[in-house]
Amino acid sequence: MGFGFVEIGSVTPLPQPGNPKPRVFRLPELDAVINRYGFNSHGVDAVAANLAAFRQREAAGMGAGLGSSQTPSAPADGAAPSGRVGVNLGKNKASDDAAGDYAIGAAKLGRFADYLVINVSSPNTPGLRALQGRRELERLVRRCQAARDAAGPWGAVGPPPVLVKVAPDLTEADKADIAMVALRTGVDGLIVSNTTLARPKDVADHPTGDEVGGLSGRPLFEPSTAVLRDMYRLTKGRMPIIGVGGVSSGQDAYAKIRAGASLVEIYSSLAYGGPAVVPRMKRELAACLRRDGFDSVAAAVGADHRKQS
Repeated sequence: MGFGFVEIGSVTPLPQPGNPKPRVFRLPELDAVINRYGFNSHGVDAVAANLAAFRQREAAGMGAGLGSSQTPSAPADGAAPSGRVGVNLGKNKASDDAAGDYAIGAAKLGRFADYLVINVSSPNTPGLRALQGRRELERLVRRCQAARDAAGPWGAVGPPPVLVKVAPDLTEADKADIAMVALRTGVDGLIVSNTTLARPKDVADHPTGDEVGGLSGRPLFEPSTAVLRDMYRLTKGRMPIIGVGGVSSGQDAYAKIRAGASLVEIYSSLAYGGPAVVPRMKRELAACLRRDGFDSVAAAVGADHRKQS
């Protein structure tokens, strides 16, 4: 389809059904979605089996040895290399040990992942966003890193990176705390951001706008990009950031990149536009880069901050 990477999850240690249905609502006039899925998951063991089978097919098709994270190192016989696969980890709703849940996911799925995500920002699991506090987040990250490291041995490339996914509904103090923990613990990156609990006026006035859950799509673009810009500044550009929230065009992706994103994800725009949005967005992004004299995405990362300086 043209993606450079795909992120799966959130995956919980034990199977759970998620919240009662209906739990997803489209606001097509606003290119928006409200969901309250609640981490519906088949559980870590089922996902591990699926990923193991995927990696085996991938290796057989490419005729290459497996690298440190079970990713084929080079294509053979003209086969195209696969994209990267990230695994997003969550906690079970009924669990009293959040750090233990994330550690289980890291230990069982790390060997199949090109990166792991500690998702502490979904609004649909009670108490989850409280884990973004300084003390709770640092304890959680360190335990997850330890579980990942112990699941080795890892090759020369090392274990899969660990990223933290944060909410857009953060205070200035929240953002400063998260940046400090990320730098102190050596987190490998951030994902900014998850869905929002806010309801802009056009959403609030929509017949479906009062549904409980996280809002994604076009109304999320500006607030999520503002938080992305702040997190890039607070971390001094020292770690990769995946930008997500309301991206529906190459121009949107370019704005995320200039604000500090090294990678960009889409969700709602794929639901509304289908696979055709991917090549269109890539063409539009390439045009933005050429227009502004950048020869690669990497050269444009954080460009808005350099301009301000």
